[in-house]
Amino acid sequence: MKEEFISEAIQPVIDTCDTERLSVGTPGMPREFIWHREKITVTSLLRTWRTTGACRHGSGEQYARKQWFEVKTAGHGTMKIYFNRSSLGRTKEMGWWLYTRSR
Repeated sequence: MKEEFISEAIQPVIDTCDTERLSVGTPGMPREFIWHREKITVTSLLRTWRTTGACRHGSGEQYARKQWFEVKTAGHGTMKIYFNRSSLGRTKEMGWWLYTRSR
C-alpha cells in the first residue's frame, strides 16, 4: 500500500462529529468531511494520537498541538487526518487537515 502525501484542508460535516470526545478535551472526529468538493465517509477509526509541544511562554507545560486520526473510508482507502490546534498565530492553518491517503 503506497502512502500519498496530501496536506490539504478539509471541511468536516459538523452534524457527523463525535461530540463525546469534546467532553475530554479532544476534537470531535468527523464521520464525514468534504475534500475536493466530494463527501468522504469514514467507515472506521483505526487509531488516534496527538502531537504535543512545549508552552511558548516558558512555563515548561506541554500542550496538544495536533490531534491525529487514522481512518478507513468508503472508496478512498486509509487516510490520516488531524485537527491543528496551534498555528503560531496563523489562523488559516487551524482546523481539520487531510495529511495522507493510502490505497
